[in-house]
Amino acid sequence: FDPRHYLGTHCYGFPKTGPHRLRFLLESVKDLREMLKKKGSTLVVRKGKPEDVVRDLITQLGSVTAVAFHEEVREI
Repeated sequence: FDPRHYLGTHCYGFPKTGPHRLRFLLESVKDLREMLKKKGSTLVVRKGKPEDVVRDLITQLGSVTAVAFHEEVREI
């Protein structure tokens, strides 16, 4: 979870993620974790800036050969 997603927008200061969206996200992540657990896997969930969290995870794991990510498109 990127803390920047819970601050106001850069144009009007409206929250990017309100309470209903946050609840949906938390429930979705919990459900995904439970489904993965049933299949013998797990889900790593972290809070922080992705550029820091991913770097730290790569360092911890040590044997990472590739990383894929998606960048949010910003409207002008």
